[in-house]
Amino acid sequence: MEAGLRRDEAPVDDVALAARVARGDAAAVRVVTQRHNQRLFRTAFAILGNRSEAEDAVQSAYLSAFRAIGRFEGRASLATWLTRIVVNESLGRARAAKRRRERLDPRSVVVLDDYRERLMAGSTSAAPPDAALARAQIRQMLEQAIARLPEAFRLVFVLREVEGLSIEEVAAAVGIPEGTVKTRHLRAKRRLQEALAPELKTALSGTFPFLGPSCEAMTRRVTAALCGGEVPETR
Repeated sequence: MEAGLRRDEAPVDDVALAARVARGDAAAVRVVTQRHNQRLFRTAFAILGNRSEAEDAVQSAYLSAFRAIGRFEGRASLATWLTRIVVNESLGRARAAKRRRERLDPRSVVVLDDYRERLMAGSTSAAPPDAALARAQIRQMLEQAIARLPEAFRLVFVLREVEGLSIEEVAAAVGIPEGTVKTRHLRAKRRLQEALAPELKTALSGTFPFLGPSCEAMTRRVTAALCGGEVPETR
């Protein structure tokens, strides 16, 4: 049996990594999920606006992607390929949820703003309590402002500003022209600038976290579903 990937191994290119996943290499599945969990969660959340729904969408997208990964040819990066699948999965869920809401009597249902959930419990690094509190408050303000953006603007903004994707990568992932990416990104920034001071942009790197236990849990669930059984933690 082929030896699994180790943390100290040289990076494996996307096509070779995809081939290992296709063969059921649990270590390769772990590498792919740990590498992409954060971006894919943020993408799903930008569309669905609910942490639990976003996690479910990412897991479903992983399983769909990995079952078809033998056909991955590397024409786009693995990150872009996975992001596109998550976008499609999330949009499908959003449309289904909208249809369900439309069938309900609006007079008997209170539609809550799912973005009220506070995603940040504190700073991801050690800092004085006052500084950590200030950063948490800034992140909360920023997340609320992003949440108020229209869905189309919000998705492009998160991929560009939070994930740092290029215009070309966003266009490929979302399936829209590059010119549309530029327009939506510009309009999203203008709307945010109306509500937030420019210096708050520095807080973007800490928004919508999907690290630590959440990231590890996603990796273990996907690996177990694809490879079977309990997967030992990577040393």
